[in-house]
Amino acid sequence: METIAEQIQWLVFFNDQLLIERNKEVCNLPWGEKPPVEPEMNATIHSITTPKGVLCKVFSIDREIGETEQYFMTGLRSSYDYLPFSQYQIAGKAHEILHWDKNSNFCPACGTPTEKREPIMKKCPNCGNELYPAISTAILALVRKGDSLLLVHARNFRGPFNSLVAGFLETGETLEECVAREVMEETGLKVNNITYFGNQAWPYPSGLMVGFIADYVSGEIKLQEEELSAAAFYTRNNLPQLPGKMSLARKMIDWWIDRK
Repeated sequence: METIAEQIQWLVFFNDQLLIERNKEVCNLPWGEKPPVEPEMNATIHSITTPKGVLCKVFSIDREIGETEQYFMTGLRSSYDYLPFSQYQIAGKAHEILHWDKNSNFCPACGTPTEKREPIMKKCPNCGNELYPAISTAILALVRKGDSLLLVHARNFRGPFNSLVAGFLETGETLEECVAREVMEETGLKVNNITYFGNQAWPYPSGLMVGFIADYVSGEIKLQEEELSAAAFYTRNNLPQLPGKMSLARKMIDWWIDRK
């Protein structure tokens, strides 16, 4: 009988489109000894292992695969709606590795072509510079004011929903300092009592979202108009459209809604 160590899950990407296998009403990553589609001659096949010890092979192709009865392709974000959560997580990791591999072919210090030395490490043969997958850290801030919650609409949102204040960590600051700065910069509000909520890998293309709860102290909403198109405090019975269930922002909002 074939052991789990000998079986392979295949993650095949065309840009951010992921190949998914359909068996009746059940969707999974393709599984087997051979890839579901043949990689190109010059394709790099990466190996990663899940926390449960399942071997995964990852590669990208230069064409989209048309939908069949067995296979279809969908965006990495929307794969959340089809795959078991553990498979969605490994798909995110795979996509981050492909993004790193594509964008680390040359040394940023001297311009020399890099050489892959480890699964997630490349080295410059000229100056010795080592390149690992970079992760961009961003905060989410759930700001409470009495029985209301601060929600904003950022100009880069892909829909009409409202979400939490967010922003990237800058050099030389703590995560809590980042929360206070981003809320002040984007909305003109001062907050305190900043406490950690949770975090989430965000492979779009290579981020980590870190959520915090904060309390309103003072100020009137004044939009950073190049970032936000709207911001307001909402009560539980007067909420706008919210982000999708896959996001940490939505988990934080739902936590706030459920609290008495």
